[in-house]
This record gives sequence, structure tokens and C-alpha cells, in this order.
Amino acid sequence: MKRLIIIITALFAFNAAQSQVYDPVKWTFAAKKISKDEAVLFLKATIDNGWNIYSQHIGEGGPVATSFSFTPSGDYQLSGKVLEPTPNKKFEKTFNMQVLYFNKEVVFQQKIKLKKGQTIVKGAVEFMVCNDQQCLPPDEKIFAINIK
Repeated sequence: MKRLIIIITALFAFNAAQSQVYDPVKWTFAAKKISKDEAVLFLKATIDNGWNIYSQHIGEGGPVATSFSFTPSGDYQLSGKVLEPTPNKKFEKTFNMQVLYFNKEVVFQQKIKLKKGQTIVKGAVEFMVCNDQQCLPPDEKIFAINIK
């Protein structure tokens, strides 16, 4: 009986380890007013060692590109596109192509024109994360950034 309990406990522990949920990217969101009617949004990804997220500029057949969507509002207007720093580049056999990616940390920036002094900018970021052995399904994080 004791042996059976040990085997069952080991099986449960093995299943728990197999169903481990990975969350290798942590997002933080902030804003800074640069004038009374302009602000910059900072969309920062902190990426666990060994993992990558991808640029907004990925070709057909590659991993899911990072993309941002903003909830329309009469309080602000997007000014230009979301900017990103210069990404790393490498050939990935999985996708059989050159990919543009970020590791460790990346800060995307979006300028906005304010039509109101204070507002909340809402939206979402969709991204895909991979390491040398696997890619996780695309994920989406919702955000709400206070601008004062």
C-alpha cells in the first residue's frame, strides 16, 4: 500500500511538472507628457533569459509579429506608428527565414496628441515568444495607461 501511494504521488508530481505554465514575458506600461498636448507611451517587455519576442516587422511564414492595438477615444489621437529599437537578426531554422527579435528587454514607444489634459489610453499587445526548443502560442496583454 505504501508503495502504491508513493507511485501515485510521483505520477501527480510528474503531471504537475509537465503542465507547467510558462510566462516568460512581463509587460509594464507607462506614459510621460512631453508638452501640454503631447505624450509618449512606453510599452516595455522584460523577457526571461533564453526567450525572444519578435519585431513588429516579420515577413510571411514567420513567427507572429508583436502588434499593438489602441481603443479609439475622443481624448487622444495616435501620432505616427509604434516605434521600436533596432532588433537583433538571425536565421531561424524553424521558420526557414531571417527573423527580427528582442531578448532580455525592449521598450516600444507611441506618441499621442492629447485633446484632453488627462485620459486613460487602453489597448492590447499581441506577441509570440520562443526559445531554442519551443514557441508558445501567441499571447495578448490588455493595458490601461493613465496620463495626467
